[in-house]
Amino acid sequence: MKARSRIIAFFLLVFMLVGLIGTTSLPIAKDINLGLDLQGGFEVLYQVEPLEGSEKEITEEVVSDTTDALRSRIDVLGVSEPSIQIESGNRIRVQLAGIEDQSSARELLSTEANLSFRDANDNVMLSGDDLAQGGATATFNQEGQPIVTLELNEPGKFAEVTGEIAQMPAPDNVLVIWLDFEEGVDSYQEERLKADPKFVSDPRVSQRINSPSVEISGSFTVEETQNLAGILNAGALPVKLTEVYSTSVGAQFGEQALDQTTFAAGIGIAAVLIFMLLFYRFPGAIAVITLSAYVYLILVIFEWIGGVLTLPGIAAIMLGVGMAVDANIITYERIREELRTGQTVRDAFRTGARSSFSAIIDANITTLLAAAVLFYFGTSSVKGFATMLIISILASFLTAVWGSRLMLGLWVWSGFLDNKPGWFGLSKNKIHTKEENLHITDLSTPYDRFDFAGNRRKFFAASLALILSGMVVLSVFQLNLGIDFSSGTRVEITSESSLTKDEVENFVESAGYPSDDIVMAGEGSSIGVVRYAEEFNQEEIEELKTAAVDEYGIEPNVSTVSPTVGIELAQNALYALAIAAVGIIIYVAFRFEWRMGVASVVALLHDAFFIVAAFSILRLEVDITFIAAVLTIIGYSINDTIVTFDRIRENMRRVKKVETVEQLERIVNTSLRQTLTRSINTVMTVFLVVLALLIFGAASITNFSIALLIGLIAGTYSSIFIAAQLWLVLKKRELNKKGPIDIEKKEQESKWGSDEPVV
Repeated sequence: MKARSRIIAFFLLVFMLVGLIGTTSLPIAKDINLGLDLQGGFEVLYQVEPLEGSEKEITEEVVSDTTDALRSRIDVLGVSEPSIQIESGNRIRVQLAGIEDQSSARELLSTEANLSFRDANDNVMLSGDDLAQGGATATFNQEGQPIVTLELNEPGKFAEVTGEIAQMPAPDNVLVIWLDFEEGVDSYQEERLKADPKFVSDPRVSQRINSPSVEISGSFTVEETQNLAGILNAGALPVKLTEVYSTSVGAQFGEQALDQTTFAAGIGIAAVLIFMLLFYRFPGAIAVITLSAYVYLILVIFEWIGGVLTLPGIAAIMLGVGMAVDANIITYERIREELRTGQTVRDAFRTGARSSFSAIIDANITTLLAAAVLFYFGTSSVKGFATMLIISILASFLTAVWGSRLMLGLWVWSGFLDNKPGWFGLSKNKIHTKEENLHITDLSTPYDRFDFAGNRRKFFAASLALILSGMVVLSVFQLNLGIDFSSGTRVEITSESSLTKDEVENFVESAGYPSDDIVMAGEGSSIGVVRYAEEFNQEEIEELKTAAVDEYGIEPNVSTVSPTVGIELAQNALYALAIAAVGIIIYVAFRFEWRMGVASVVALLHDAFFIVAAFSILRLEVDITFIAAVLTIIGYSINDTIVTFDRIRENMRRVKKVETVEQLERIVNTSLRQTLTRSINTVMTVFLVVLALLIFGAASITNFSIALLIGLIAGTYSSIFIAAQLWLVLKKRELNKKGPIDIEKKEQESKWGSDEPVV
């Protein structure tokens, strides 16, 4: 009866999860805010500087006032969920996702010079200071026509101005509203003849107006009056705003990227679930359930904190699947090892779950270190990627460790799985009897013929040869730095059909912006990536965009980075890598020993170098997402290394005392053979995810996916052939110098060791 109740509880739990996920996931997904790269929009980073000739100091209050002025202008645009953030004390980052008229929004935001009211001869009559704060209102007159009303600080002054202008003959009886009027350059008489004049408005004045409330009327649309009121209310920004970084994504491109990447996510996750089912059988089915709960939990948390989902964020969810699967694989492999020694299902579950807990904790914390560093030093979508990766790691621990053990435990303690090793993917001929009194270190593995420790010099020589080759490659080809690090302008010209490099080259030349740095990308070469060494200003960007829309019907994505920001991004990238490495050394030294910490970081530098060398020889663009990929691989690589070191530590404790180098080599070989299946399976699951991203994902994360793929291969290699072998070399020196190593005396048990309770 008790056994049946546990199985019933399992199915009730599954039905509850299915019901919850099925009824709420779609509304939750719809409520999640999408980033620029998924719905279009633009982002700009302004450097706040004093106006020319002004001695005003850029204080925190001045930047805050400028932010308020920008927010007032954005409110006019009707953008939902705008993001305005102060950075580094004197910078303001503005993100407007989903906005359709990017050029108008950009013009509205970047208008920072004096708001002035001038006559037809360009004489200044009034300034923005003469308007009451927030006194401009878009409304309607008695005939229902859109108008703008103004509240003035000094009605008497306005009466004098309007009286003077009213005496001028038509059509010069106008009060021209200017923003960014340039003395000696701008002229009302010239601009009035243009279809798109630079002045904001030129209302006619037919009589003297002595009133605190003024009406501006004309052939306005409702949207035009709203924009005009917003400009007047925001007034002149108290400072000069210099664009140091900007990027824009067309709505059509964002929608296409969302469709492609969500499809890739579905394919990648489905492949992982199928792999788990085929390899681990019933525990794999448990993993399928908990992984579904994991994805749902991530969406719930992300929606709850009001996060903005980006393309790298979707990639982080998929990579988080790999982390969650890894926790399952570590546990399931330990359970299967215990089953092979003749343990009962219950004892194997208890021992395997307890023994795997330490490795899972250490692996997740080291990955969290890399993600936290990435969050601190990252910007924009990279920070969103780090946020999602942190959430993914925490959610995977909750579902893959606690959830999986709870659900599998219901079946184990029901007794239904007793004497059924096939349900765990084990054949009976691999299981020994209890009477043989075997330990897991006595079990045979498919890798017993490999002498990892004995061939360490060959591995070191191979890595050294590859490193030297990589250094030659880097010295010859160098890195193909993107504008994130080299500064300049990057334009992605997109077409519904395939493009050729010559076609794109001819187009940009005809548009007046020739470039010899053009690379084709996207499915069927439908995207031409054009780079320029110089920064484009707002007018140049709009001119090129207009030409591209006329030619291809799709608005291109345009990014600009100033040299200042490019240098800062490069410095931050180096800081991030250095701090992540130091943090990992400290943590691994604390949890294990300093030799393992040093070996881990050498392996990480080994991995990072090969990614860099591969990008150099393949001529792939190195941008800020490349750094995100490198730090992610550092997290995965240290994850793999930690699992290996955890097993080495466990086997060292078992022998209690090491007296010879042969003992050390045997421990390393045994540990690697025991964990190699887990390493291969984990890499396989993440490989499936990354491969799906690479094949089906959006073109904008192709390089990101390639970096992950190269890093996975390098990380697996270094964990097996570099980190463990380097630790062996360092440990051998200790043995030769100090004599026999007394493990029981020397090593203190960790608080997070193998005595954790099992659910």
